[in-house]
Amino acid sequence: MRALRILLIVVVILGGLFVIADRVAVNFAEGEAADRLKATENLSATPDVSIKGFPFLTQVVGGSLDDIEVGITNYEAAAGNGAEKIRIDDLRADMRGVEFSGDYSSATATSATGTATIAYDELLKTAKSEPTQVAPGVTANVVGLSDGGNGKIKVTVEATVLGTKLPEPVSVLSSVTVIDGTVRVKADGLPEFGGVEIAESRVRAITDFQQKIDGLPGGIELDKVQAAPNGVEITVKGSNVRLAG
Repeated sequence: MRALRILLIVVVILGGLFVIADRVAVNFAEGEAADRLKATENLSATPDVSIKGFPFLTQVVGGSLDDIEVGITNYEAAAGNGAEKIRIDDLRADMRGVEFSGDYSSATATSATGTATIAYDELLKTAKSEPTQVAPGVTANVVGLSDGGNGKIKVTVEATVLGTKLPEPVSVLSSVTVIDGTVRVKADGLPEFGGVEIAESRVRAITDFQQKIDGLPGGIELDKVQAAPNGVEITVKGSNVRLAG
């Protein structure tokens, strides 16, 4: 009986040491992965990297990690013209089936899903915020974007008719979609500018706009989008996503 107790104590101690070693190893690996991802994507701040699953060390021996969660704040994505950038807040991605090279210099996830947010003030930069003529004597421009409820964006437009600014801005609810990596905002109806007849195409030149988003980390792509209280919420996805190397 005494020998059995000793054996159990030894097993518990060894198990505890293994858990400690495993957690130390995973913490070190998370730090290394974060540093490599920062360098690979040229990030201004170190991202959050969390390696899921236990034990970690047996996954390392197998050359593949089941699940890695990555968080990046204030990521600057290409806006489609190669020069401008658009800020993406709180980009979160769940990487599945991450395989890495023997020297850990490269890592690729079989699949990835995640979420991100583009603030309304950031998306507003895409809209025509400078007064633009929509008819003789009539100019208009977008002055605000906000949550319109039920997944819609409220687009607020300010207009001037014959040199007089309308006393109140007009607004319209708009649908937001993603097509080929481009966020598109399209008005469900058309606002009226002081009763002046204006061609639909001229009005939509103000109310409707789009924003191309390129170069998301590891090659992930935009999937779906909808309006939310703090901005446009986007879901992202990808396959064979490169984390490093």
